[in-house]
This record gives sequence, C-alpha cells and structure tokens, in this order.
Amino acid sequence: MERLNPDMLNVRLGDLTLKNPVIPASGCFAFGHVMAQYYNLDCLGAISIKGTTLKPRFGNPLPRVAECSAGIINSVGLMNPGIDAVIADELPKLRKVYHGPIIANISGFSIEEYCECCDRIDGQEQVDIVELNVSCPNVHGGGMAFGTSEFNVAAVTRAVKRHTALPVYVKLSPNVTDIVSIAKAAEDAGADGLVCVNTFLGMRFDLKRRRPVVANTMGGFSGPAIFPMALRMVHQVSQAVGIPVIGCGGVMSADDVLEMMLAGAKAVEVGTANLIDPMACHDIIHNLPIAMKKYGFSSLNDLKPWNPA
Repeated sequence: MERLNPDMLNVRLGDLTLKNPVIPASGCFAFGHVMAQYYNLDCLGAISIKGTTLKPRFGNPLPRVAECSAGIINSVGLMNPGIDAVIADELPKLRKVYHGPIIANISGFSIEEYCECCDRIDGQEQVDIVELNVSCPNVHGGGMAFGTSEFNVAAVTRAVKRHTALPVYVKLSPNVTDIVSIAKAAEDAGADGLVCVNTFLGMRFDLKRRRPVVANTMGGFSGPAIFPMALRMVHQVSQAVGIPVIGCGGVMSADDVLEMMLAGAKAVEVGTANLIDPMACHDIIHNLPIAMKKYGFSSLNDLKPWNPA
C-alpha cells in the first residue's frame, strides 16, 4: 500500500474510529474467520458477520444462488446456526484472527425475536454494533417485510433499543417507494445509524429448464448493476438524517468507495465483490490511497459529502 499519512484512511462511525471505511457486508463474508486463510483480516475497517436469527435456519431450497449479467441473485434464506451458536462458537473464532470492530447482523420474523437476539448479543465484548436487518417478513404482520413500512421499522427499532446498549444501525431495504421516509422513521425511533441499502428484489429464468434460476422464484439482486441506484439512495438518505450512514450496494473498487463517501456515507460495505474475489476488500483498501491521491483527497475524515445547496 502506498504510504502517506497513516491516519488518512481513518473514519468516524459514531463514537467508533475505524482504521479505514471498508467493511465486508453481512452474508458475503460468512462469519469472517474462514476468510483469514486469504489475508490478514486486521487490515479491514470492520466486519459485518453473517445474518443471525434466534433459532438455527437451514435456509431456502436449492438452487439459491445464481450469477447473471452484472450481478448475482440469491435466495439463501438466512442460513445460520442461531444466536447462541454464534455467540459461543463463531464470535470467539473470529476474535482469534481479527481484532477490529465487529458488527452483528440481527434478523427476526417478529419484534420479539429481534429483541431476544439483541438481549443475548448485548454485553458481548466482541460486538461493537448491532446491524438490524429489517428485510425479513413480519410473521405477525401479514408477511410484509419490516423494512417496507415506516410503522414497522419504527416499532422494531424502538423495541430493540430497549434490549441493547450497543449502537443500533438499521439496514434499509431499497424495495420501497420512499426510502427517505423509512430512514427518518428509524432515526426518530432511536436508531444510531443506517446501512443503505440491502439487495433489490429480482428474478431471472433459465430458458433451458423453463423455470426461475433460484428455487424460491425471486431473490435479492446485488452486484455492480445496482451501484448507481444504491448511490442515489445513500445520497438521499444522508441528506435527510443526522445519524451516520454506511453505504452498501454494488461497491467493487476504491473509486466506488470514494463515490459512496461523496454521496454521504461515513463507511462502506462491500458485498458481492467478495463472492467474485475473496481478496476484494483487501485490494480495495490497498488501492484506496492511490485513488485518493489521484483525485486529490488528502484524508477521508476531511472528505465533505457533495451538497447540492
């Protein structure tokens, strides 16, 4: 890595200082420790671990991941061993090979499940932030995803804030008409930050088999094709709220990281790129000082988001 000011990559995320803004996104880095075979994970700004639910989940039927042009469709279905196994096994394994901030991605199918998971994760010294995945269907609300309703987002955010002292970042769904109103609802309910955005709902057909490419018919579409849409949403949300925004969606390069930060992101999650190349986050961090020098940025902390006013 080109050596300039050693603090040039530092960013602030609320009360937390990250050595750089690059964070592997939940679901694209497993529980982190398995990736230590590729590089020293301590180069990362933080790690968002695989989405965790109250009970173990096998996930959706196979096939559940399919490549398509400029992205990936996945319908994994939150396969994970459950919150107790994550606390007992996965987090200690990760801490042995990684010593930076850990973000616990928490999912649930009712407010009670979210709260129970947050109760159990609260006080775990390995965890620095709770990332609330509100893309799950609310089983007590007709199956509509929590994240598509201002009321549901506010309700789950307000509830979990009573069950953890950890900062709570709400991961927003892009599959809404007005993401700004959802973001404001989360902020008003006490969210400490936002992650913007989760995957877009998509589908493709296998013409030879005459059926959808994933068994669940539809799935989350991610990858470079969604970057312009994710960037737009990061800009809109960061202009509307006063809490930190982590940008996410189609980030593939150091240039993409800088664009996300110009749009208003304080840090940036990298998802699908890790599935294409396990070295993706490492390489983005390596290239970040080079890109900063190219575009005239001396420090990320001094990088001011673009403001149309």
